[in-house]
Amino acid sequence: MLPTDRRTFLQLALGSTLMVGGTVRAAGFPEKPVRMIVPAPPGSGPDVLGRLLARKLGEAWGQPVVVENLLGAGGIIGHDRGAKSPADGYTMLMGLNGPMSVSSSLNDKMPFDPVKDLAPITLLMKGPNMLVVNPRVPVNNFDELIAYAKKNPRKLRYGYPGAGTSLHLAAELLNQMAGIQLDGVPYKSSAQMTVDVIGGHIDLIFHNVPVVLPHVRSGALRSIAITSLQRNPAAPDVPTIAESGLAGYEITSWQAMYVPAATPRAIIDKLNKDLTRALDDPELRQWMAANAVVPGGGSPAELAAFQAAETSKWKGLIAAANIKAD
Repeated sequence: MLPTDRRTFLQLALGSTLMVGGTVRAAGFPEKPVRMIVPAPPGSGPDVLGRLLARKLGEAWGQPVVVENLLGAGGIIGHDRGAKSPADGYTMLMGLNGPMSVSSSLNDKMPFDPVKDLAPITLLMKGPNMLVVNPRVPVNNFDELIAYAKKNPRKLRYGYPGAGTSLHLAAELLNQMAGIQLDGVPYKSSAQMTVDVIGGHIDLIFHNVPVVLPHVRSGALRSIAITSLQRNPAAPDVPTIAESGLAGYEITSWQAMYVPAATPRAIIDKLNKDLTRALDDPELRQWMAANAVVPGGGSPAELAAFQAAETSKWKGLIAAANIKAD
């Protein structure tokens, strides 16, 4: 039965046209090159992963996917640009865990809202950190480290490359959950931090597994634990912090794909499907295994729930530890 009100009829007709139009566009999407904003420098882990995904998507779509590295303000500039791009699916943003789940708790004025301005597509990867000590520190495992730290408050010094980084939060979460007091030393770069822990100028650090594992194997550093909930295949003999006595301890660096919030649902669903297929590609899996990271995947709703949990977790820790932005 047709509505008698002409304005109501036109509104329904317009809504139906837009819905059909959105479906048609998604079916033919993409019809031109797609941009992927990566808020990380060329040659970095996010950049390499982005270029691998761009190539796989380009092959599947028959359209080039162009990676654009946008740096500045700890990644916030690139995230802001992605959030404010046209909501047509032709600009994707590789969201990083810092700007997407930590920065809002460190900065009163964010130029974009990680939840309201961006729509989640899928989680791309999660990478754990490894807790390592200089061999002169008189501990051989996690229990001994905690016992030593409790007997010697603030004697053990750890390095971190910037407030709110995963390497910083990992140590502060350990302080909170274990009831210890490690003393943080800020660095301008993770490279200098690594040099200093090897040289004995600081006692311990949390760092990405591929960075410190060669130094563990050479004897320059001693591995204590992994920050993920499961052991990492790259270092299967290194226990997790969770299994070593702090149940529930977990911190990982993660990357996920987003688009502007108003992007049509049909396009979001297609991007999710095609990215999930790309993440299952053997070349992608091989790269992730070599870099000690775990492949992502999952629905937009699952990514939204994961991001919300991360944001809540770090908001509480940042407040409790009184962490301030650099």
